[in-house]
Amino acid sequence: MSALSISKGFSTGRRPSRTLGVCAMGNNCSNHLGIPPAKGPHPVGCTDFMLDHTVQGSFFRLYYPCQQSDRAEKPDWVPCQEYFNGLADFMKINRAISERIFNYLFGSYKIPAYMDAPFKAQEKCPVVIFSHGLGAFRTLYSAICAELASQGFIVASVEHRDESSSATYYFREMTEEEKSKPRLPKSCASDPDHLLKLWMYYRALKHGESEFPLRNKQVKQRADECILALERLEEINLGRPLQNVLTTQFDWTTLENSMDLCRLAVMGHSFGGATAIEALCKEVKFKCGIALDSWMFPLDEEIFPRVKQPIFFINSERFQWAGNISRMKKLDSALIQRKMITIRGTVHQSFPDFTFLTGNWIGKLMKLKGEIDPELAIDLCNKASLAFLQRHLGIEKNFNQWDPLINGEDENLIQGTNVTVLQSSI
Repeated sequence: MSALSISKGFSTGRRPSRTLGVCAMGNNCSNHLGIPPAKGPHPVGCTDFMLDHTVQGSFFRLYYPCQQSDRAEKPDWVPCQEYFNGLADFMKINRAISERIFNYLFGSYKIPAYMDAPFKAQEKCPVVIFSHGLGAFRTLYSAICAELASQGFIVASVEHRDESSSATYYFREMTEEEKSKPRLPKSCASDPDHLLKLWMYYRALKHGESEFPLRNKQVKQRADECILALERLEEINLGRPLQNVLTTQFDWTTLENSMDLCRLAVMGHSFGGATAIEALCKEVKFKCGIALDSWMFPLDEEIFPRVKQPIFFINSERFQWAGNISRMKKLDSALIQRKMITIRGTVHQSFPDFTFLTGNWIGKLMKLKGEIDPELAIDLCNKASLAFLQRHLGIEKNFNQWDPLINGEDENLIQGTNVTVLQSSI
């Protein structure tokens, strides 16, 4: 499901409506709004990788522990204007109107990481592949990804090209005629000069179209894209010569032999949570998975018994419903650890960064904020995730101090779910 939408019931899979954009009206961007900085011991860098310029290539933002640098700058939260256009299309609002609204609301926000800062790590880093929700893109979960990087992980936040992102792009070779024409100004500084950028926007359901075949096809492609990102990281780790299509200042050769790919996890929110489960089924190199408020509708139930790795479901209190929880419970196992907690006072949008960027009353009105302080909610999510990753990746850190959170032992957590599920439906 969407990183931007409101959880309103829908018969096929409880797909939410798309109405975030209008919340911009009348909201003052006060100084306290912003994505919280990471809390770990390492400063965080980020860079973008596009390996193969075609639509079949891999595109992800990489978060990593970095060297302290006075020159490095924090990147814009939304990288290019076209992403605002994609959000407008996804939410079915006019692009011209939304451009002004989005720029006013979100145009000044930065990600809590330094763009292209030099990589630095004292030891090999465990790796997490992250999958975004429906209508989102690679930069919208920076509070989670940056926190993991600050704790010593390398995180690849994939931008999916299955037409579930609100916007994404790839390139094609320019014809000789196109090369001879005057070029328009580049929308992003990292665009290569010899290629033509092609934008791909969210594909809405057609009138009368059944939703499951589309979402099932997409979740399989998304899992393949997570696995492809892993394969590209494996090549980078081995020092194989690669050409990043995007022009960046980051020296990717410094990542050679930096990743501990025996300690590998997959993680995602909503549609990305389903993607993480599909990826676990397809690729045994993933040692465990974390599903944040997962939307289970796109998955074939026949894959459930084939998933052999531990899974941690972290749910919001206000989004889940019995049918979705019953599908999660079909993954229960007596032999493999499957854990579930619910964060009190949270909504579906308590996981993406939007929850930090809107004022209190408008955020609650549009269900971007719950009753709980959003920074407390994401802190509980991150700490519980780190404890789970330490447990199942064999990491020697102090994340086990948060082990009680895995069992819901906190006043702001519920062990399992707040949703009543009849045994007969499981």
